[in-house]
Amino acid sequence: MKSNFIIAATFAAALFVGTTAYSEAQTQSGIASVYTTKTGVKTASGRRLNDGAMTAAHKTLPFGTKVKVTNKRNGRSVVVTITDRGPFIRGRVIDLTMAGANAIGMGYGIAPVTLERM
Repeated sequence: MKSNFIIAATFAAALFVGTTAYSEAQTQSGIASVYTTKTGVKTASGRRLNDGAMTAAHKTLPFGTKVKVTNKRNGRSVVVTITDRGPFIRGRVIDLTMAGANAIGMGYGIAPVTLERM
């Protein structure tokens, strides 16, 4: 009986560690930028890049994660799907496609944003 408890406790601990190893804070703040490359180029997830899609690049969030991005300057928000890795410039937390950047009134520049994992 005692060994069953130890096995169950070990399994529960491994499960807990396994789920928290990939978890991140539910919100994150920083600078967003726009990334564009040749449309149709494969992203890190294997999907083709489409500047008209509501997708983005993040350094660590799992592919397919939905993220609400809010522009701190004007309060506009958009929900994007993580399909690529980046940004690779210090201080930036997310790269948005042109469609995502336009949705929050960012244009081709950069903007202070808050990310909320959905």
